[in-house]
Amino acid sequence: MKKIFILTALLALLCSCSDFLNIRTEATMPTYGFDYTKTENIIMPLSAAYASMRLGEGESFHYVSVMEIVSDDADKGSSPDDGAPAKQVDEFTLDPANDCVNTVWTYFYNMSSAANYAIESMDKFKESITAEDALKQVEECRGEARIIRAWAYFNLVRIFGSVPIIDKSMTSEELSSAKPASEEQIYKFIYDDLDAAIRTVESSWEEYPGRYTCWTARALKSRVALYRKDWKEAAAQADAIMASDEFSLQPKFRDAFLMKGENSPEILMSIQSSTLGQEAGDAPMCYYAFIQGPRNNPEPFQGWGFNVPSQKLVDFFDARGDADRKAATILVRGTTTPEGDVLTDKCTNPYYNGKVYTPSRYNKWSFNAYGRDYDMRLIRYSEILLNFAEAMANGASFAPASGMTAQTALDAVRARAGLASVSATLDNIYEERHAELAMEEQRFFDLVRWGKAAEVLGPLGFKAGKHEHFPIPTSQRQLNPNLPASPGYTY
Repeated sequence: MKKIFILTALLALLCSCSDFLNIRTEATMPTYGFDYTKTENIIMPLSAAYASMRLGEGESFHYVSVMEIVSDDADKGSSPDDGAPAKQVDEFTLDPANDCVNTVWTYFYNMSSAANYAIESMDKFKESITAEDALKQVEECRGEARIIRAWAYFNLVRIFGSVPIIDKSMTSEELSSAKPASEEQIYKFIYDDLDAAIRTVESSWEEYPGRYTCWTARALKSRVALYRKDWKEAAAQADAIMASDEFSLQPKFRDAFLMKGENSPEILMSIQSSTLGQEAGDAPMCYYAFIQGPRNNPEPFQGWGFNVPSQKLVDFFDARGDADRKAATILVRGTTTPEGDVLTDKCTNPYYNGKVYTPSRYNKWSFNAYGRDYDMRLIRYSEILLNFAEAMANGASFAPASGMTAQTALDAVRARAGLASVSATLDNIYEERHAELAMEEQRFFDLVRWGKAAEVLGPLGFKAGKHEHFPIPTSQRQLNPNLPASPGYTY
């Protein structure tokens, strides 16, 4: 059984205050039954915020639709008549009533709400306790909650564009009249949260692998800075991580995605998941890997079969001679994994996402067990190297403490994949990012921020001026008339 922070803290939550796992979008806070004078309670609201990040079955399906199926790297998968909302996303025929869009909107706002609750709880603890070590814990937990909130708003702004910033508990009347902030205001809000976390959160948690650190905040800020074209900040945050000597690439690319790669020195941010070694019962599981498991394959090596690698991605790897990353990224029908798991010829689709592969020996849950112990990798060290290379190639100017250059950072990523050095031009860095991070929910958003989406995705139905963002959901505009109609869509 994995020993990870959110599980041990979550168990306390489940036993003592289960309502914290169901925080409403309004971020309403309980008015009784919670003692802010007890230092052992400090961790509980933060644990609830971490729990809000885990994806259930339906959320996972909608999440991968918006985050990855929309790209040229992935197809809807499953059977042709299954998952109509994902098919609309895949073909750019979606409208504002699409279930995927509304579910993802709700998912990230619920996450923000849970983080807001944790932050406000820290204010109450600060008013109620005096012990110096407990007050330090309060500020650390506040910082971690701000990382979670920053993650939520980073996704909201890159998916939807201009949205309301909800940074405190509100009544339903206040929520229904909240006005959208500009994208620049949202990015500043994210920066502020991450800067605060960098100052206050621990650099490591030896006792709790998987818990977010100041390095998590720096890693996320490095990525966010690329979207703002804030090249110096993107490079500086990446450089601080590289200079820390706390992180490194796994020796083999595939190892970063296997169970043994969870909470390894390559992982800076993930969403923890576990069955707690059980076959049934309550467990803090994430269904992200399960819904991508091979369809129509024998248990316990099967899932819903959504979000499958496209033939275009297969051809991309082949054209590069990128054998290691292709083998790790793509499971092929009719083959056997190195661990001995067979993808039979009866599988519905020719390819499946190899980056969420979990060997059958781990899949012990009583029904459709696949992937319940898989941790979602959100930020890996290889991305930090590529963030640095891209920012430096775009003209970031400062003296790196790590001693790295765009060229050495790019070379490190390629060498791990068994590839020779190439010049650190922007085009080569873009292509390397595509190969390294394929099927990790980055491709579509990278194409948009690079200004290449219309060129690459146009043949798939993408229309410039419309599809750079997903539409504000119809149901949300009905709840809040201040939310604008998204350009190009009919409501």
